Amino acid sequence: QDYTDQINDILALLAGVYRDADGLAARVVPGEGADLQIWILGSSAGESAEVAGTRGLRFASNYHVAPASVLEATDAYRAAFEQLRAAGQVFACACTRKEIADSALARDGTRRYPGTCRNGLPPGREARAWRLRVEPGVVSFDDAVQGLICEDVAADVGDFVLLRADGLFAYQLAVVVDDAAAGVTEVVRGADLLDSTARQILLQRLLGHPSPAYAHLPVAGNAAGEKLSKQTLARAVEDARPQQVLADALDFLGQAPPDGLVDASLDALWAWARANWSMERVPRQRLVPAPRYG
Repeated sequence: QDYTDQINDILALLAGVYRDADGLAARVVPGEGADLQIWILGSSAGESAEVAGTRGLRFASNYHVAPASVLEATDAYRAAFEQLRAAGQVFACACTRKEIADSALARDGTRRYPGTCRNGLPPGREARAWRLRVEPGVVSFDDAVQGLICEDVAADVGDFVLLRADGLFAYQLAVVVDDAAAGVTEVVRGADLLDSTARQILLQRLLGHPSPAYAHLPVAGNAAGEKLSKQTLARAVEDARPQQVLADALDFLGQAPPDGLVDASLDALWAWARANWSMERVPRQRLVPAPRYG
């Protein structure tokens, strides 16, 4: 099993909606060992954390989470979903990926939903997923790195999924609920998530949550313009040279550390970074080449 299958199976078991490849149901039975923690993510931080994020999990790699906390998170997602449904802001959708495969591309490379089921399911079709009913209008926010961002979610993305066909809540809803529950006021993340932000702000407004301040840092890329990852065969970070890695990261983010700093102690390097950090010097780009690691 790959990371995606493992995480989906664990969440489905805990939510009571698991089916194996033959369609047979299984569920978690409380009893001896029920309070044991589950190892959600593996040791491959990049891949496992990335997959977890797409499944609505906000956990770092090598993180232990008890079953109760997963169920509590799922309850919070469902409460938010029901709030939106009670307000008439979601609708059932019978469309498969194949059926919308020829739709226009959104900014993030996904397919824009054409609105097929917006006014009701086609005759003889059953709901597979539930989508947010997105009304026309521009969502704007001032990103601390990328500047003013404006997006008409209805025009660029369309009605997006909140509850997926496999019974799991989608990342966009989960991240909004999680951030609100944690009282998050500032979000600093990679620019590969910039195109998700307008959708999240839209959900925050509909659910009555304040929007945090955002800063989307450029992601490291190779010569082909691809984000560095295992899939693009990027080099692993050298644990034996933390000063070099930190100096490279500071340089990548436009902070221009002095040449001799790489030979200083790690404490000295961090002290320089804290004293000299400037958000204004971070490149206003979504992707910046990182040849040393590409």
